[in-house]
Amino acid sequence: MPVLVITGTGTEVGKTVTTAAVAAAALAAGRSVAVLKAAQTGVGPGERGDAEEVARLAGAVTATELARYPEPLAPWTAARRAGLAPVHPYEVAEAAAKLAAEHDLVLVEGAGGLLVRFDAAGGTLADAARLLEAPVLVVASAGLGTLNTTELTARELRFRAIELLGVVIGSWPGSADLAARCNLADLPEVAGAPLLGALPAGAGALPPPDFRRAAPTWLSPRLAGSWDAASFHTHEAPPAGHA
Repeated sequence: MPVLVITGTGTEVGKTVTTAAVAAAALAAGRSVAVLKAAQTGVGPGERGDAEEVARLAGAVTATELARYPEPLAPWTAARRAGLAPVHPYEVAEAAAKLAAEHDLVLVEGAGGLLVRFDAAGGTLADAARLLEAPVLVVASAGLGTLNTTELTARELRFRAIELLGVVIGSWPGSADLAARCNLADLPEVAGAPLLGALPAGAGALPPPDFRRAAPTWLSPRLAGSWDAASFHTHEAPPAGHA
């Protein structure tokens, strides 16, 4: 798996922090890692973007950003409004392939969800994943509403014949409600793919050394971690008769 594409089921689901955790776990396993942000929006010149945030948390990764647009909008909308050139899926694929020639693992982080548009032709992160023939990791929220957005994302990936590696919960609350606890069992079912981790809420606010030490415990062995879905589910599942 030289390239892994990471998308969210929407915005603010913990995609960047999850990318950082995957990078940190891979680094701890002795792999060299590059992070490619396809299109950074909502960040001005000199401000830290998502790729740089991943590097801050994870450590010695190569952080690359293809394009930056100042307004917090979908990449194509932000590019058009700023009068800047858009990013095309083939450019994402080419940049990832070049990084893969020099690194053990390249993490390609999208902007928002899978089908957010990059250009006027309707190019998306899914198109880049298809060009790369790379698997996709979906970052989902924990609570009510996540089953619908996760299943829609998984269906689109299957429709495009793109491998769905699995699902990671980007922010697991300290006190999970009934919906979140039931979703531990339901998310893999609706996705048709395994649950590969759960990051604690607020993980991105940890000091980087603490983040790097803990990251492997939040992710399954498939992502170079030690997290076990069965034991996590047993610990967090609602009592019998309340599912």
